[in-house]
Amino acid sequence: MKYSCFNYELKEHIAHVTMCRGDDFNTMTKSFWSELPNLVDQISDEAEARVILLTANGKHFCAGMDLANFDQGVINPEDLNKKLGQGRKNEAGYRVTRDLQYTISCLEKSRIPVIAAIQGACIGGGVDLISACDIRYATKDAFFCIQEINIGLVADVGTLQRLPYLMSEGIVRELALTGRKFSAKQALDYGLVNEVFDSHKKMIDHALNTAKEIAKKAPLAVTGVKEILNYNRDHSIEDSLNYTALWNNAMNFSDDMTEAFKSEAEKREPNFQSLVKRKKYIED
Repeated sequence: MKYSCFNYELKEHIAHVTMCRGDDFNTMTKSFWSELPNLVDQISDEAEARVILLTANGKHFCAGMDLANFDQGVINPEDLNKKLGQGRKNEAGYRVTRDLQYTISCLEKSRIPVIAAIQGACIGGGVDLISACDIRYATKDAFFCIQEINIGLVADVGTLQRLPYLMSEGIVRELALTGRKFSAKQALDYGLVNEVFDSHKKMIDHALNTAKEIAKKAPLAVTGVKEILNYNRDHSIEDSLNYTALWNNAMNFSDDMTEAFKSEAEKREPNFQSLVKRKKYIED
């Protein structure tokens, strides 16, 4: 698939995905919403990459949804002349929203970690996007906004569901209800981002170094950490402990542990096998 909203490079087991419409502030066009899940699912399924680094060209990371691309509504053009009941129109809208939600959720559902590196504006859908990533870095000029309330909408593709697990719920409520902008420093204080950098270069260098560190670890353990953390967020401690016990005993880490100990004794980098390429039995 040819991508109009993203550049993609795979190097040293790092999948570098770059939003490439910097002149348009990387707004989320219709193509964006279909291209991102296609690309992320492909990276996850092919199993050559062990971490995804999500960056953006231009001054701003992402200015949110491009509303001009959604002015025709959710009905297919061939159905426009049909006398459709309101219930059927609403059901179609529900399905479209669920598809849009998966565009964001694909980052969370990917079996490898996702690192976001944010500069400039991260607004509306951009906040949805980073909330589904595993690690977030920002430049000191970055700013954030849960924009939907400012245009009369309820954020509906992930921000309100994920941010309360990353930040104080009171802070999330304030920001979601006021639509107020907040700075990189505030995002760091709130717990939304891991670290703030003086320049874009310093941020990207640090993000790449983190990605390289993760890529050197045993992929089976890395995907397990992400799986367990995601499961733990949505379940009780006891349920998560039980799930972890089942997961670890099912995965059988013996080969990777042997390689980890052997490489340390031999004073060399470990050479872990990649995950198995995922075959889709039901093709899209």
